[in-house]
Amino acid sequence: MERRQFIGRSLATGAAGSTAWAAPQAPVRNTPTGDEPKIEPNQPGQPHRGKVLAAIQPHCDDVPLYAGGTVLKLIKEGYSGILIRTSNDEMAGAGKTMGEVVLNNERDTFEVARRMGLGKVFDLNYRNHRMDGISHIEMRARLVFIFRLMKVDTILCYDPWGHYEENPDHYVTAQCVEAACWMAGGERDFPEHFEAGLKPHAVQEKYYFARGPQLVNRVVDISSYIDEKVHVNVANVTQGPAGKTGSRLRARLARENRRLPILGPDDDTADREYIKRFVFDDNADLGTRYGLDYAEAFHYIGPRESTVENYISENAVAL
Repeated sequence: MERRQFIGRSLATGAAGSTAWAAPQAPVRNTPTGDEPKIEPNQPGQPHRGKVLAAIQPHCDDVPLYAGGTVLKLIKEGYSGILIRTSNDEMAGAGKTMGEVVLNNERDTFEVARRMGLGKVFDLNYRNHRMDGISHIEMRARLVFIFRLMKVDTILCYDPWGHYEENPDHYVTAQCVEAACWMAGGERDFPEHFEAGLKPHAVQEKYYFARGPQLVNRVVDISSYIDEKVHVNVANVTQGPAGKTGSRLRARLARENRRLPILGPDDDTADREYIKRFVFDDNADLGTRYGLDYAEAFHYIGPRESTVENYISENAVAL
């Protein structure tokens, strides 16, 4: 099914000053449609130095496929980052037993994080494909703790309101993440955290990716990072459309006395070129639409501007 785009302006989170409750979310009615999405280009230097991002995924191939280029870009621009995987990936990938599948995917996850420049991995280890049956309150509480502990400013995750999502792990993770982002800023939620030395810390920015129709108001130029994104996805050898698919195709064609020139002379080239040409053709198509080589699309929610502070800066006079 062809992806439909619903375009919207940024929503925002956060509020001026400290409060004893979580900051209210911007109402949906403040997200009109009809505008062109903002193109996010590369930014020189490291304008995000000191900020922390969390790349959050149910399965080890989600962020690499849908947001790998953006993560690489933001890390290059100064972010430090962590990776949170919510499932144990027991249902997908190679392995003679379920235990081997879990172990293989765990190894892939840590290698993916290393290649993206993410310094720490949190595995929540919920049962794969069963998250609609777990306690959402528990997952949300664990995420609030991590957001406060690591002082997360920005998250990348599935869109909690993406339509036609068939995998319960995707929408449950996304909905728990969205709630945890603003609850982490409250002074009444989980007060035991404060006894342990943590402080309220709301997540201010969200890059929501999706597989189906969603609001899209941000297109990120990943042209400079496409080869690095390919390198990240090669690490997912246990599951997904990346991994060793290109080398397997090259071997099959050789048995048939045929070859594809784009797959090159060796298995490593075949794997990389297969991913770039066939797995990320959507990134190329999206880029072409906006005058870029490669791009990723998001429903972006940024920090809310304070009406009070804006009014003060425009109207305050000296005593």
